Amino acid sequence: MKSSPSPRSRRTPSPPSFLCMSSALLLVASRGATSLSFSRVLPGRRLASAPLRAASDTAVAPPPTKKRTVTRRILSGVQPTGSIHLGNYLGAIKQWADLQDSLSVPLVREVADEKTGGVTEITEVTENFFCVVDLHAITAQPHDPDQLLESTYKSAALYLAAGIDPAKSKVFVQSHVPAHSELAWLLNCATPMNWLERMIQYKEKARKQGDGVGVGLFAYPVLMAADILLYQADRVPVGEDQRQHLELTRDISRRFNDQYCKGNKFKKRAKAAGFPSRPVFTEPEAMIVKEGARVMSLTDGTSKMSKSDPSDASRINILDPPDLLRKKIRSCKTDAEAGIEWDNPARPEATNLLNIYSAVQPDRSRESIVDEVSDLNWGQFKPLLADAVVAHLEPMQQKYYKVREDEGYLDGVLREGADAAGEVAERTLAAARTAMGFAPKK
Repeated sequence: MKSSPSPRSRRTPSPPSFLCMSSALLLVASRGATSLSFSRVLPGRRLASAPLRAASDTAVAPPPTKKRTVTRRILSGVQPTGSIHLGNYLGAIKQWADLQDSLSVPLVREVADEKTGGVTEITEVTENFFCVVDLHAITAQPHDPDQLLESTYKSAALYLAAGIDPAKSKVFVQSHVPAHSELAWLLNCATPMNWLERMIQYKEKARKQGDGVGVGLFAYPVLMAADILLYQADRVPVGEDQRQHLELTRDISRRFNDQYCKGNKFKKRAKAAGFPSRPVFTEPEAMIVKEGARVMSLTDGTSKMSKSDPSDASRINILDPPDLLRKKIRSCKTDAEAGIEWDNPARPEATNLLNIYSAVQPDRSRESIVDEVSDLNWGQFKPLLADAVVAHLEPMQQKYYKVREDEGYLDGVLREGADAAGEVAERTLAAARTAMGFAPKK
């Protein structure tokens, strides 16, 4: 994502560190200079205004300040398959909530025009869209329709219970916005097969499903691209395992813009339809989630905690009751070594359980945890871990059940989210249809 010139900036509170650059580039031009130069400034630091060009000793009033609003969008989602577990929560949903809160205050920047002395005040507003990606949930065939229905509502309610605020973010169900399916088909027709054949996750899942693998599994990265591109999202929170799919999205965006968004004929179609003659899609950048949020299986410290693991004992589900949580932790895999230590490659289970213990106590330092547990044995540590997990999840569980009790509230949140998402998505879809030459609806 190209950064715009960013002189004087002010925001309270400041954005999270993984969105901030250690320094920003300011585009400036010296008076009478024939070329532009770059000056480096620290974020949030106020700069002196560019000097006005004076034709005489008489003071000249500066031009009035212009105002412009720039909207940036963040999009992410989780499949409603199985139960949302601790890994989903810590690795994705919790970070969405933190992100929504840190970016809730608009960023105001002032950019000076060296030639005129005028100032443009740019207000950056962030819109968050978090969806339940139910269309992705049917790629493994056959799926259970009743389970899909319940899991969709369960996932949406857990978003809210985990801290997603409908006043700051739009929560919706993917299939409630038909533009997702239509754009996916348009992009399927513009995407070479060999690009999809390289997808690692497809190869792994196809190997497990055998001859029964469906076309949907092969093409679902294109649906994921449509999900992102519809909202002109320039930042997408993804895990490291999804980076390849985001790179595919960038490739598809670039190919579509190159094939359909150039030349006079495109400009004429866009003008006739009332669209600007610029490329249809924004190329998104990855916001890789923090590695510290990675949670491994309770039965194998070298495998990621997963919804698809056939053993429920392998994961901590967000809605597991306290007694079940304690039972799973009591019986989870450990080793026979004395003491408990972090980051020993030969002891993956020890590292995993300490990571979980730390993650559910975010106010504690790593050093304090090591001091507490390094000399304990597993029989002493597991009850401490169970207590910490239960204490962290119980408030979220209580809020979840409160949301589910009020079906009208949840339906209203999803309806409002789908309406807002549909308004943005339909504009992008209409522009894509125009670029490809489809007859407009009249």
